[in-house]
Amino acid sequence: MARSIPEDRLERLVDVATQVFIEQGYARTQMADVAAALGVAKGTLYGYVESKEALFDVVARYADASQPFAKWPALPVPTPKPGATVKYVRERLAEHAAPPVLAKALAQRRVVSIRAEMEGIVRDLYDLVAQNRRGIKLLDRSARDYPELAALWFEGGRGGLIGLLAQYIDDRMRRKLLRAFPDAAVVARLVIETVVFWAVHRHWDPHPQPVDEAVAKDTVVRFVVNALVKE
Repeated sequence: MARSIPEDRLERLVDVATQVFIEQGYARTQMADVAAALGVAKGTLYGYVESKEALFDVVARYADASQPFAKWPALPVPTPKPGATVKYVRERLAEHAAPPVLAKALAQRRVVSIRAEMEGIVRDLYDLVAQNRRGIKLLDRSARDYPELAALWFEGGRGGLIGLLAQYIDDRMRRKLLRAFPDAAVVARLVIETVVFWAVHRHWDPHPQPVDEAVAKDTVVRFVVNALVKE
């Protein structure tokens, strides 16, 4: 018989399980670890999900959702079919393959203000990454133990984004709108890694530097734009 569990308990499950998977990685995380962090018996956890695979699938789908449980399935959540989690992640990454402001810039030839264009791209990228920070951190940490996810994330998701940004930077450098650098791909990787650190990874820094989120974003945007745009 399907169980009825208060919605806040499910939200807490996703929150706690996400953190445990991020801290320990997919392979090292055991159901007992999540149960202990949640403050319930291991057997109680199996009333929510059938297996660790089911729990990871739930976390991958709902880690960053604003209202994750509007259509929660009957409990316990069954173990997903082989490849289902990877399929979901592939589709989710495809949705965000090209940040909208960057995609628009790549599609147009006329540039009214390179500074405004570049600022819009970096702000949009920062917001997109920040909105998905727990899912990104989850993939980044767990992909080491999950080869299929590693291929999607490092080669497809992150690699594809670097490629698009490099294409944009190369075009604007050739048109002498941005400062000249030897390799646009290196510049793109530098920009993305800077954005991802401040929008994602710093939130898991064991010795964090207290910084307001708006200040962090504004600093990153100004730093990148001033580094690339000619005076």
